Amino acid sequence: MAGCCGTAPRRPPRAPEGQVGVGKMAAASGLSAAPPVPPVCVLVLGMAGSGKTTFVQRLAAHLHGQRCPPYVINLDPAVHDLPFPANIDIRDTVKYKEVMKQYGLGPNGGIVTSLNLFATRFDQVMKFIEKRQNASKYVIIDTPGQIEVFTWSASGTIITEALASSFPSVVVYVMDTSRSTNPITFMSNMLYACSILYKTKLPFIVVMNKTDIIDHSFAIEWMQDFETFQDALNQETSYVSNLTRSMSLVLDEFYSSLKVVGVSAVLGTGLDDFFLQLSKAVDEYEREYRPEYERLRNTLEKAQNKQKREQLEHLWKDMGSVCVQGNTLPGYDDASAMGPSELILTRGTLEEEEEEEGESDTDDIDHEVTEESHEEPAFRNFMQEMQMKYQRSSNPNE
Repeated sequence: MAGCCGTAPRRPPRAPEGQVGVGKMAAASGLSAAPPVPPVCVLVLGMAGSGKTTFVQRLAAHLHGQRCPPYVINLDPAVHDLPFPANIDIRDTVKYKEVMKQYGLGPNGGIVTSLNLFATRFDQVMKFIEKRQNASKYVIIDTPGQIEVFTWSASGTIITEALASSFPSVVVYVMDTSRSTNPITFMSNMLYACSILYKTKLPFIVVMNKTDIIDHSFAIEWMQDFETFQDALNQETSYVSNLTRSMSLVLDEFYSSLKVVGVSAVLGTGLDDFFLQLSKAVDEYEREYRPEYERLRNTLEKAQNKQKREQLEHLWKDMGSVCVQGNTLPGYDDASAMGPSELILTRGTLEEEEEEEGESDTDDIDHEVTEESHEEPAFRNFMQEMQMKYQRSSNPNE
C-alpha cells in the first residue's frame, strides 16, 4: 500500500531475537517493580449556582491540555446537559424522571432516591477506578446541585467513605464569591463549609469561584483579620448580625487551617494555585487521614475476630457434653482453631482416627486364631450341657 506521499512506508529494522527478549524482560521487570500509584479523588461540592459543573469542566480541560486525562464521574441525575465528557454518568444507570413517577417524589426526593439506587452498585464504580489507576492520575466527581442531598444523605456518606478508604480523597467546596460580599452570606457559606469538613473528615479546600467578577481578597482579609470583619458587620442592622458576630469568634480555629484558592472557572485563572493546594491536601491525607482509616479498619477487624472467638467458645461450651471434655482430646489446640461447621464435621473423623489408631496397635496379632481360640471352649461347654440335658430327659428314673 502506498503512503500519503506516494511512496511505500519504510519499516524499521527488526532487532535480533536476543535483544527483543532482553527488552521484554527489562520492561516486565520495570513494570513489576513499580507499584501503581492510586489516583486522587476530588469530590466537588457547592451550593446551587456556585459554578461546580463549570469548575469541573475547566479542571477536565486543563488536565487534558497537560496530557493527563482525568477519570470524570457525574453524580447529578437531574442535570440536562453535561459540558464535559463523563466516564461514568449516573443518568446511564438511573432514570431520574422515572424514579419520580414510580415513587411519587418531588425533585429533591427523586435525587436522593436516585443516589441511593446508584450507591447500591458503587462497588462496581470502585472496580472501574482501580482498573484505570494507571491511566488517570485524578478522579473528579461532580455532585448534585442540591448540596444537602449529597452531604447529609446515607448514599453520600457511603460514596465518600468508600472512596476515602481506598484512595487519597479531597473535598473541594466551591463558593460563589460574588454572592458572598455580604458578611452574613459569607458567614453562612463558612458555616456550611465547616459542617461539611466535620461531616466528611477529609482534607478540605475552599474554592472561591467567579473571581473574574470580583476579587476574593476581601474574603481572605475577613478570614485573617477579625476587626475588619466586625467593621463590615457594623453596617448590618438585622438581628442576624449579632449571631454572625458571635460565630465569627468560633470559626477562628477553622480559618487558621483552611486552604483557600481564588479561581475563575470561566477564564481558567487560579488553577495552578489550586493544584498546589491539592498536592498539599494529598500529603495531609497520607500523613493524618490514612493512618486514622487504617486504625479504624484494624479496630473493626479485631472486633470481628473477637466476636468470632466468643462465638466459638460458646459453641465449645454448648458441645461440651457431646465432645471430649476439657483438653484431653489430642490435637485440641488445632481443632479449636476450626470453625463451628468444621468442628461438627470433624467429630466423627477424630473418633474414627482414634479407632484406627487402636486397631493399628494390634496389627501383629492373628485375629482369626484369637477368635477360634475363644469360640472352641465355649462350643465345647455348650455341647456338654446339651448332652447332659438329653441324658436326663431320656432317663427320667435316674
